[in-house]
Amino acid sequence: MTAAPPSGVFRKARADAPDGFFAREAAGLDWLRVPGGPRVVGVSDVGPGHLDLERLSPAAPTVAAARAFGGTLAVLHDSGAGAFGAGPGPAWGWPGTAGGWFGPLDDPLPMPGGAWHSWPEFYAEARLLPLLDQGRARGVLGDADARLVDAVCSALPRLAGPTADDEPARLHGDLWSGNVLWVDGGRAAGPGQSPPPGAVEAVLIDPAAHGGHRETDLAMLALFGAPHLTEILAGYQEVHPLARGWQHRVRLHQLYPLAVHAVLFGGSYVPETRSLLAELAA
Repeated sequence: MTAAPPSGVFRKARADAPDGFFAREAAGLDWLRVPGGPRVVGVSDVGPGHLDLERLSPAAPTVAAARAFGGTLAVLHDSGAGAFGAGPGPAWGWPGTAGGWFGPLDDPLPMPGGAWHSWPEFYAEARLLPLLDQGRARGVLGDADARLVDAVCSALPRLAGPTADDEPARLHGDLWSGNVLWVDGGRAAGPGQSPPPGAVEAVLIDPAAHGGHRETDLAMLALFGAPHLTEILAGYQEVHPLARGWQHRVRLHQLYPLAVHAVLFGGSYVPETRSLLAELAA
């Protein structure tokens, strides 16, 4: 039996979690800690069935905190990855195979990893096609959906536009608004200094960390309505201006998480996914 977590610790737990599930998450959190990047939730212990994290006190997000987060997110992305699909390795405490999981704790989908040389190849071979297989296995997607997925995969070099040859960015990988916690107590401006009173900052939790396309994290923030998104994007572009036409690629990068919701939860996510597939395949 696992002992109860100490006071001040938040425990994520699932006794029958997939092998390595929590160790991979802990390694991903460590991989996301980069100088000048966003604050990442602290890890105090990890085991086969649990992950102990620092307990955070939520606060209301502010315009200033959102803009600052955008800039630090750009720094994180700019720290890069070895390849599309690459992630934390032994140096970050993960000796397992590349890849991980995406989705809720009670039913996460396997997320392939590896090393792809271009984002269009990666998005097709490591995201859309495996998800199609998962959707077929669950009886959610069928032959007509497969034809649309194949058409989108063939069109990816065109759909990616000027970013088709981008270098891989270091992604959070599941950056919906619920995985950005806003907390009291901004970090100090320098050694020996105290955070400004009432400061708020963003903290990253629950990653599916991997090397991918920077616009994917940003599109995920938009998918479920991150607060002060305009300020986040403005802060981001102050550090790393986005490529021409990025606004027109948001839906392309939202396809995978939207389709994951269709596979996991069904309902209105299924026709919404089919509509987006048809739009992108046209």
